[in-house]
Amino acid sequence: MLRYLLLVTCRLCFTFLILSTLGACNTGPPPPPATPTPPPLAEEITFYNWEGDEVQSVMDAFTEEYGVKVNYVSFESQEEVVANLESGQPYDVVVLEHDFFPELIANDKLKEIDFQNVPNFKNIWANFRDLGHDPGNAHSVPFTWGSTFLIYRTDLVDMPLERWQDLWKLRSIGKIAMRSSLREPLGVALKSLGYSLNTEDPDELNEAYQKLLELKDDIIFVDSYAEGAIPLLASGEVVALVGWAEDVEYAQEEGVPVDYVFPEEGAILWGDNFIVPTTSSNPYTAELFLDFLLRPDINAQIVNETYYATANEAAQSLIDPEIRDNPIIFPPAEALKNAEVILPLSSDATGLYTDLWAQFEAQVNQ
Repeated sequence: MLRYLLLVTCRLCFTFLILSTLGACNTGPPPPPATPTPPPLAEEITFYNWEGDEVQSVMDAFTEEYGVKVNYVSFESQEEVVANLESGQPYDVVVLEHDFFPELIANDKLKEIDFQNVPNFKNIWANFRDLGHDPGNAHSVPFTWGSTFLIYRTDLVDMPLERWQDLWKLRSIGKIAMRSSLREPLGVALKSLGYSLNTEDPDELNEAYQKLLELKDDIIFVDSYAEGAIPLLASGEVVALVGWAEDVEYAQEEGVPVDYVFPEEGAILWGDNFIVPTTSSNPYTAELFLDFLLRPDINAQIVNETYYATANEAAQSLIDPEIRDNPIIFPPAEALKNAEVILPLSSDATGLYTDLWAQFEAQVNQ
């Protein structure tokens, strides 16, 4: 009897094993994971950018395609941007220069971008990716770039200008215009001495400060925008300007006789980036807006209206040839020999620059 029970039990186990195996074979592959449902689009987003740089037709095109209103809010300085980001102002897309990234990242003010929502990042030139201010572009999308060089009145300056060092020779001719910013004037002095624009050496910085002090009675601080700076060149109140491409364009439009030079010691290069603040309540819609701005046709449209060089390689062929071939907007490689990009500084170096610049402004304004 026991032998019979054992035999039945073994047969039952074997049958169960066979059925289980067959059942397993008939289940097929597991179903693919469900595609995540994207968040709903926001009704509107806030775009925080330089005053005067809005391209309304682009914002209207985004609204027409996505049904999302774009509110344009402008700023006049990057210091203003940093202060507002630090205080938690609720912007969705912000334009930010390279040198302000480390502090904002350390303070958790910049969101890491989900590049699955920004596939058009592929259009960015390789030379503009993975730079020191934001390794891997974890928090940023490169936008525009430009250079700072020397502009002067050809009818008032009767000497050749080739170097930053030549600014000190202009003191006997007339005033020199500069923008009141932390990095550019000190950068000019550093480059004139053969030092790096991004040096953190206290001795080199103090030497540059003393060099700049020699010009304190010859410098006039001017508005950031060409419309505020060029009238001083037009009137002859200043004979030279440490300026940008837009200054030359505006001066030429106004009939002011100017020429420009990329100094032999090296021009100063700057770059603007798109970021999404951690305070944004609409990060998904913000990233869709970034992707929209990176479309070649849309990006070229921005360049054609603002006259800023773009980091978008795919847009190049769509840019107006008069802009694309303009050597002050897209300088040739030879013009940028020895040029340096303004890079972030350590907190200690930032403090030193800030102190020296505050002292210099006080000297100029007294």
